[in-house]
Amino acid sequence: MRREDKQINNRSEIDEIVKKSDVCRLAFANGNMPYITPVSFGYDGKSIFIHTAKTGKKIEFIAKNNLVCFEFDSDVKTIGDEAIPCKWTTAYKSVIGYGRIIELRDHKEKVTAINLIMLHYSDKKWDFDERMLAGVKLWKIEIDEISGKQSGY
Repeated sequence: MRREDKQINNRSEIDEIVKKSDVCRLAFANGNMPYITPVSFGYDGKSIFIHTAKTGKKIEFIAKNNLVCFEFDSDVKTIGDEAIPCKWTTAYKSVIGYGRIIELRDHKEKVTAINLIMLHYSDKKWDFDERMLAGVKLWKIEIDEISGKQSGY
C-alpha cells in the first residue's frame, strides 16, 4: 500500500469493517472484460458467502474465471471546506481482497451459507429446505488476501 499511514493491519478491525458493511462489491474478469456488481453477503471471518440466480452475467464470468476481487466500505462521509474546493475529501474505512469463488452443492453447506447471509442482515437463523434453495445458487469465496485502509479517522 502506498500510504502505510492509512493501512489497517489488525484483522479484528478489518473484520469489523466487513461486518458493518451493507454491501459487498465483487469484481470479475473474463479475458480483458471486467465486471463489478454489488451483492448481499455473509461472512464467517475466513470466507464470504453470496447467492445468485441460476443464470446471468455473474455465472458466465465465474465459468470463465473463478478469481474475484471484493470490496467493502463503512463509515463513509464527505468532508467539505467552505472556502477551498480542493480541500474536499472523503473519510472512510475500506477492505479489499482477492479470492476464489466456488459453487456450494451440498445442502448442508448451502443452508450454512444462506444463514450466514441472512444473519448479516437480520440477526436471525432461518430454516431452509431443498425447495426454498432450488431457485438460487450459493457461493463461497475463499479469501486468499485481504487488507484494510482508512482515511479521515
